[in-house]
Amino acid sequence: QVQLVESGGGLVQAGGSLRLSCAASGRTFSSYAMGWFRQAPGKEREFVAAITWGNSNTYYADSVKGRFTISSDNARNTVYLQMNSLKLEDTAVYYCAASSAFYSRSYYYTTAVGYDYWGQGTQVTVSS
Repeated sequence: QVQLVESGGGLVQAGGSLRLSCAASGRTFSSYAMGWFRQAPGKEREFVAAITWGNSNTYYADSVKGRFTISSDNARNTVYLQMNSLKLEDTAVYYCAASSAFYSRSYYYTTAVGYDYWGQGTQVTVSS
């Protein structure tokens, strides 16, 4: 079992920055990748970014490329999401997720079905 705890959400003005953290505990040795997803009111959960533990490959949704950066601290079993140049449409609950599966196709790390552990979520609100 893997436990994920997100932190760092809050209220920020458009153009501002926030850094989310996700601390993993439990059977982290079985986690191959970590991802961030978000869900806005009335919308489906969508992929934001992912990183693999072993080789630190990173993947981003087109909507956040160039603005968000995912990184990991293996020693702390923590993944971060640095969000810059925030827009109103970035407002959502952000979820951290862990994948215990190795996929030869990286596509699966950009989909919710590729993950089997989820955090409780942290609210990010961007105001004008």
